[in-house]
Amino acid sequence: MIGFYDYTVLATYAATALGVTGMFQAVEGRHLTAVFCLLAAGLLDCFDGRIARTKKDRSHQQQSFGIQIDSLNDVLCFGALPSVAGYCAWSRWSDAPTPVWYGAALCVFTLAGLIRLEGGGRKYYLGLPITASALVFPLFYLLGLLLPGGPYILAAGMLLLAALYVTPLCIPKPGLAAICLLSAVGALELAGLILAALGRL
Repeated sequence: MIGFYDYTVLATYAATALGVTGMFQAVEGRHLTAVFCLLAAGLLDCFDGRIARTKKDRSHQQQSFGIQIDSLNDVLCFGALPSVAGYCAWSRWSDAPTPVWYGAALCVFTLAGLIRLEGGGRKYYLGLPITASALVFPLFYLLGLLLPGGPYILAAGMLLLAALYVTPLCIPKPGLAAICLLSAVGALELAGLILAALGRL
């Protein structure tokens, strides 16, 4: 079979499956499940590189394969999934057809995420990493549910992310403590979305 199937790539494969599932859920109107898939994919992405580096005897081909599928997974999970989820979320705010400006904002977001995949070093990112959408999209989606002008809030958040993706900022890569903190933030966002869906916020 083409490809590799050892434990070093399983987290990336699982994240990709979550990304596709999240898009399916968004199309079906299950927005909360779609956001959960995004958060879970983000959590897996935090550890896929660490898992891969535990295997010291990886061939050059295996390493190259891992790098390539990680980039593809990033575009799918953290570029395409938020755009699809955001587009489908319009129906929560309005019965009117989705306007062109809203779809264009989501397209700009995905394109900027694709462009920023190049660059960075071992200890820093050049530009905000595309995986940031795993935390920022749920935040703006939650704000859009709680405040007036929901689609404008979400579109503005996506465009802000797009700008930060392609701005040459040197951002340190998070250590384990930072990953744990970011995971806690994601859990709080999920809890807030669940409460908002139940009408308790």
